[in-house]
Amino acid sequence: MYKVLKVIVLGISALVVSISSYAQEAPKEQVKGLDEQVQEIKGDVLSIAAELKQLEEKLLYPSDTQLAIFVSVAKGEKVRLDAVDIKLDGTSVAHHLYTFKELEALQKGGVQRIYVGNVKTGDHPLLVTVIGKSEGGSDFQREESFKVTKEVGPKLVGVVVAGTGIGSKTITLKDW
Repeated sequence: MYKVLKVIVLGISALVVSISSYAQEAPKEQVKGLDEQVQEIKGDVLSIAAELKQLEEKLLYPSDTQLAIFVSVAKGEKVRLDAVDIKLDGTSVAHHLYTFKELEALQKGGVQRIYVGNVKTGDHPLLVTVIGKSEGGSDFQREESFKVTKEVGPKLVGVVVAGTGIGSKTITLKDW
């Protein structure tokens, strides 16, 4: 009788252990499935956000009226930009203070989009002010006036900062 009772107790114990392990596996599978669903939803939300950003940009800045201004440093120049200020049609539209990483990127040939906006077709006065330090370490502030002619379609303008010597053209404007 003791052996029969022992077998029954072992059988019940095995059954309880197998049921409890099954009960633990089921929630793990459910949690794993839930995590996968959350990640899938997160990916969908990020994709929708990117599409909304593109649509917003198309609505706010239609290509027929869009004007984009970029800043770059001429190749080989060691000028250190502290700030750039952009005035379009007499209104300040952009002002940027540069970090070390941004300066490093510009000196390696990088380009910064400093302004995107809508303008009517025609001529627009553009005033660019650059504040910084020359290669020799002396402070400088240069201001140049330009005329931007906007036609139907997007307009891309590059502001290039070059040498800071007296008599040299520090700021130049080029169409892209």
